[in-house]
Order: sequence, then C-alpha cells, then structure tokens
Amino acid sequence: MLRRREPIPFAFVAEADRFRSNVTPPPRERSSVSELAGRWLVGLTVVAGLAGSLLFGMPALSADQSAAHSQQSEASQNR
Repeated sequence: MLRRREPIPFAFVAEADRFRSNVTPPPRERSSVSELAGRWLVGLTVVAGLAGSLLFGMPALSADQSAAHSQQSEASQNR
C-alpha cells in the first residue's frame, strides 16, 4: 500500500534535529567567593535543620515502652 506524501504543517519542527547554530553561547561567569560561601552556608543550614529534626523527632516518634509499662503496673496495683 502506498503512502500519500503530505506536507508537514510545521516543517521547521521536522528539520529541527538537522539544524545547528553557529552562535556560541557566552562563557559562564565564575562565582565569587562570597557567592560560594553563601551557597555553602545555605547547604549547611539545610543539612543541620534536617539532622536536628531527626535528633529531636526520633524520641517523639518512638514508642515509649517504659512509660506504658509503668502505667499498667500502677493501675494493676491500685485495684
């Protein structure tokens, strides 16, 4: 069966993979020392916040076996 050749409505999209630009992008500017220090401080703050939340959150999430056990034993002694 023969295919019918129809023009593509957006021919530039079909040719986009063959197109190569001759314009080179400008070189990236190097970050200054203060920008690098700021990025390090922000990263360190985020990591410290996550570590602190784990440090303070884990005891609250753990099931306190001793408190539940002591409450049950006191209740049984009061009967």
